[in-house]
Amino acid sequence: MKRTVKLDPIDERILGLLQQDATLTVQQIGDSVGLSATPCWRRIKALEAAGVIDRRVAILNPAALGLHGTAFVFVRTNQHEAGWLERFSRAILELPEIVECHRLSGNIDYLLKCIVRDIEHYDDVYKRLIARVPGLVDVSASFSMERMKQVTQLDVTTAR
Repeated sequence: MKRTVKLDPIDERILGLLQQDATLTVQQIGDSVGLSATPCWRRIKALEAAGVIDRRVAILNPAALGLHGTAFVFVRTNQHEAGWLERFSRAILELPEIVECHRLSGNIDYLLKCIVRDIEHYDDVYKRLIARVPGLVDVSASFSMERMKQVTQLDVTTAR
């Protein structure tokens, strides 16, 4: 059973601020939530130690980098032994265009999210994937026509 961290309203506000702007100083966050810098810093460190704050990153704009395509790749396999899974896991880690991978229930075994320049770039990713991982029964993709929503901020109040 997974352990859930209990958050109080101040923790929730701290997390909300950090999700909006991780460059805020501890003093700025403390001022916003009604704490001095030291107790605020302690709370942030406790949230990190508990695994609530996984990491702090910069979120890049793919289009500004020439990456205009998002492909959702549906993978089916009849291979489910440990050795195959190790090869598959290694392959998806080695392909930087694959930014997410989910193991699914149902008819599709894995869902990959790939960020690419265009269809030709996706085709290159596809070829590199199938060359690295034998035993793929079906690999098909759908391309995003429009991103209608993308957020990184979690609603921490729903965890209560």
